[in-house]
Amino acid sequence: MFTYAKVKDQPALLRTMTSLDRSEVEELVEPFRAAWAARVRQTALPAADRQRQPGGGRKPALRTIEDKLLFILYYFKCYPLQEVFGAEFGLSQERACEWVHILGPVLKEALATLNVLPERDAARLAAKLRESGETKFGIDGVERRIQRPRDAAEQVEYYSGKKRTHTVKNNVVVTIKSRQVKYLSQTHKGKKHDKKICDEAQPTFPPGSSLYQDTGFQGYAPADVKTWQPKKKPRGQDLSPQDKRRNQRISRVRIVVEHVLAGVKRCRIVKDVLRNTTEGFADLVMEIACGLHNFRTARRAQQRAAEPYFR
Repeated sequence: MFTYAKVKDQPALLRTMTSLDRSEVEELVEPFRAAWAARVRQTALPAADRQRQPGGGRKPALRTIEDKLLFILYYFKCYPLQEVFGAEFGLSQERACEWVHILGPVLKEALATLNVLPERDAARLAAKLRESGETKFGIDGVERRIQRPRDAAEQVEYYSGKKRTHTVKNNVVVTIKSRQVKYLSQTHKGKKHDKKICDEAQPTFPPGSSLYQDTGFQGYAPADVKTWQPKKKPRGQDLSPQDKRRNQRISRVRIVVEHVLAGVKRCRIVKDVLRNTTEGFADLVMEIACGLHNFRTARRAQQRAAEPYFR
């Protein structure tokens, strides 16, 4: 059985299981503990309805807060089958599934306490971006595969012609310098186009900022924002040398967005086919994966800044 006490002194194993180092896990423990305590208070039975004192009864397999945190981080990072996952923590498949849905929202609240979750309200995005102190941003769509829906009408709605499979998708806005996901749109069915999602949400940007986008956002131009987009090759013609050089300059900046999305997808739950069909779960896991990416990059940037240049 996995416990935090067994893996905390094995740096490579801990990072493989959670995507985090020991210092990062331990920083996350206290807000996770507070979020767990808040959930216990909200779900506790009134004193008049209790048959035993709080803490009485059979002891859980996940005894400590650290074990609970390891449990949910491991699930997000490795996304194992729940039958195997439960056995690794001394739980049945049914109980493992129940704990996933209990601890997922608790992890989200812990990340919210650390202020690393992306903004979900497009109207408040400009204020969020101003707090970063940056002026260059990138926007892109990200698709995630899901199991094929059983309903024929849903199959049509979730089918992505671009990926040639059934997906859900979000738009993200990323800071180029700090490589943080500052905005995550609501989760939509795979048939919906990236630009249409953007047009409906209307994310806001600080005046005078620069926005790098790909050709999937053709025609998208927020007010008072300089947009940079590669030029498409005309049919039957070649781009001029000047256009090619311009596209290369844009791509060198825009590639940061792809690197950020690769960082988000360190959590295999948003990389592999999502097997869970619970309503709202696809949106929850993407928000948490973005929050974990922001948490990692921010803490490791602080660590690099604190290290001496010469060793």
